[in-house]
Amino acid sequence: MTIKTIITEPNPLLRQVSKPVDQVGKEEQILMDDMLETMYDAPGIGLAAIQVGVPKRIIVMDISKEEGKKEPRYFVNPVIKNKDSIKSTYEEGCLSVPNQFAEIDRPSKCEVEYLDYHGKKQLLKADGLLATCIQHEMDHLEGVLFIDYLSKLKKSMIIKKLSKLKSNTAVL
Repeated sequence: MTIKTIITEPNPLLRQVSKPVDQVGKEEQILMDDMLETMYDAPGIGLAAIQVGVPKRIIVMDISKEEGKKEPRYFVNPVIKNKDSIKSTYEEGCLSVPNQFAEIDRPSKCEVEYLDYHGKKQLLKADGLLATCIQHEMDHLEGVLFIDYLSKLKKSMIIKKLSKLKSNTAVL
């Protein structure tokens, strides 16, 4: 498995809409394994393929809290079927928006249809952190970041900070 470089904002690739996967084969499984390894190394709880420069509709996540106990999940071509009208608020962060956090309101429950690691069709009823994480990662597939839910002022301040960090590290 290979740890990939995570693309950070501002980067036009993060605003690209990802393409559906025709079929889950060896190439996609290797990508998912690499994405999971990258996510654990970061460390994070979710990662979309576009965040490692691959515009495919693939997401990996693991929200298990227990030390040493991993519960990876793989979502290929995920589609949200139902969203609850009741919202819940979580403080979100993102590996592509490093060290920035904000409280975001999202539907508290959702149903997602997807293909698993082996290409089998699945339906998952999610709530709580899992529902939030799925919606956050699925936004990436549409070129949307959690900072897009913030006011223009907050968003532009975060992007300025990230741009400054990028230019400072580019000089090193």
